[in-house]
Amino acid sequence: MRTLAFVTQKGGSGKSTLASSLGVAAAEAGEKVFILDMDSQRSLINWAKTRGLDDIPVEAATPAKLTAMLATLEKGGVTLVIIDTPGADGAVAQAAMKAAELCIIPSRPNVFDLWASDLTRKALKEMGADHVFMLNQCPPAQQTARVEEGAAALEAMGGLITPMVLTRVDYQEAARAGLGVSEWNPSGAAAAEMKALWGSIKRRMARGKPKAVRKAA
Repeated sequence: MRTLAFVTQKGGSGKSTLASSLGVAAAEAGEKVFILDMDSQRSLINWAKTRGLDDIPVEAATPAKLTAMLATLEKGGVTLVIIDTPGADGAVAQAAMKAAELCIIPSRPNVFDLWASDLTRKALKEMGADHVFMLNQCPPAQQTARVEEGAAALEAMGGLITPMVLTRVDYQEAARAGLGVSEWNPSGAAAAEMKALWGSIKRRMARGKPKAVRKAA
C-alpha cells in the first residue's frame, strides 16, 4: 500500500482540491483509493457526502488513530491512501509527515507560499521524510516570470514534480459536485493535468526515496 500526504504550513494552497481530483484519477487508473481527512475543516468529508458514492471512501483521522487506521486499510486491500492535512504546523501535520511514504508540498507561485514551502521542507528534512514540491494554481500563461521564478525556487529547494497545475474553473466546479476533474470534464485540460500528475507521483513513489549524495572530503 502506498501512502501519500499533502502537507504545507500555508493555507489556501489547494491541498483538498488536489487530493480529491488526484484520488479520482488514481482510482480511474486502477488503484483502490482511500482518503483520510485530517483537516478540521473537513472539506473532503463534505466532498464525499456530496459525491454520494462509496468508490473512494473518505474518513476523518486523528494523529492518535492514524497508524492503526493505515494498518487496517492495508489489510483491507487498499492500494493508495491520500492524507489531507491542515495548513499549519502541529501534531496533525507531523503525524501525517511521519506516516506518509511521500509528502507533496503544493505551493502557489508567490513569495509567501514559497517561504512557507521552505519551512515545511525543513521540517520534513529534519524527520527524514521523503518529499517533493509541486506548483499549484498557476496563472493560465505558464511561461510568466512569476511561474518560472517559482519553479526555479522549488527546484533549488530539492525536487519539483510535474506538471504544474494551472488555475482552472474545472477544479472548483468538480469539487462542488463531489467529483474529480477527470469525471467533470474528461477531455479537459484539468483532467489531463491530474492524470499526468498521478503518473508522475506513481513513478516517483516506485523509485523510492533518493539516496543522499555523500560530499567529497
